[in-house]
Amino acid sequence: MTFSLPAIDVPPAPETIDWIPLPEELDTWLDSAPGHPLVLDTEFERVNTFYPIPGLVQLGLGSQFCLVDPGVAEQSSRFREVIADPEVTKLLYAMSEDLELFRDWLNIKPKGVVDLQIGAAMAGAGFSLGYARLVEQLFGETLDKSVTRSDWISRPLSEAQQRYAIEDIRFLAPMHQWVTAHLRERGLEAALVEESTRFADELAGQDDLDKHYLRLRGGWTLTAQQQVVLQKLVVWRELESRERDRPRGRVLADPLLIAIADRLPKSLNDLSNIQGVPGGVVRRYGEALLKLVAEGRSADISGIEPIAPPLTRDQQAYFKNLKRFFKDAAEASDIPIELLAPRKRLEKIVQDGTLATSPFFHGWRARILEPVMKDIEDFLTS
Repeated sequence: MTFSLPAIDVPPAPETIDWIPLPEELDTWLDSAPGHPLVLDTEFERVNTFYPIPGLVQLGLGSQFCLVDPGVAEQSSRFREVIADPEVTKLLYAMSEDLELFRDWLNIKPKGVVDLQIGAAMAGAGFSLGYARLVEQLFGETLDKSVTRSDWISRPLSEAQQRYAIEDIRFLAPMHQWVTAHLRERGLEAALVEESTRFADELAGQDDLDKHYLRLRGGWTLTAQQQVVLQKLVVWRELESRERDRPRGRVLADPLLIAIADRLPKSLNDLSNIQGVPGGVVRRYGEALLKLVAEGRSADISGIEPIAPPLTRDQQAYFKNLKRFFKDAAEASDIPIELLAPRKRLEKIVQDGTLATSPFFHGWRARILEPVMKDIEDFLTS
């Protein structure tokens, strides 16, 4: 696919890589180009830990690019302020993991963020397009991705790593210009900010531990009482994973949490007899797990939100017919239906039987859906 491209200057690759070695210098640098959006990316490691380990921060202002060690960034008061300031535009690409890093590393909920992967989808480039692919399509440059999975924690970083890190931010501002120009033509310029803000706020809201059990979709077959038990088990695992800084699955995998909630063991022997539960888990956590099960057995179930079940066969047919209206609107606006109306959002409409209670379809989506809204409402009430 080729794209019409407004006249956009791409900053050249710098001859030398600049590092900012001191927090005070970073404070000053961040205020050195007022009016320019801050381009931002991070490198981190998250294999054997619950929390991501920051390895590098990449920053750009105008034609200036620099690399910053995490220890310098976290000591910079201005860096924290800028990340949290909704008035300072931050340009990122596929930003979910970066936002999680700032939350877990610096206890910051970033504001003023713009996700250019979302912007590219809105501009007609395709859904969930990779950064390197879009750079090649827009600017004709091929990025070297050979060091993507390299060690970003150890020092010194190789020349190839440093070059890669700069390339990951060098095209963000030009990409933003392209996206903005195309969205302006479509009347969707403000929609990108709206959607990026919604995405960031929703990600921040996912830290409600009492709602985490809803992600274990396989638990939908459990009774309400068993789902209360599952809720307690999931909260316990989350806190234990954070305390030990271990991935959730390394503490206790999702299927095993569901199995324990299903079997409701009353003794260590009962727990040991649940297929797949390791002996080490029984020895280390057995008493704590049995206590949680006992508490859940007698807990009030009136406030438990049930885990959404998969669609029935009749609902699947209904889903396909409903999806046609959203697909028509998506094709008319040249916006991927995966962005306009993700499957899980449409499934919830099928299960709820109404669009009126879904805040997801307000704002820019409501404007896109306006031509088919009456058809959707008539279909849902027929």
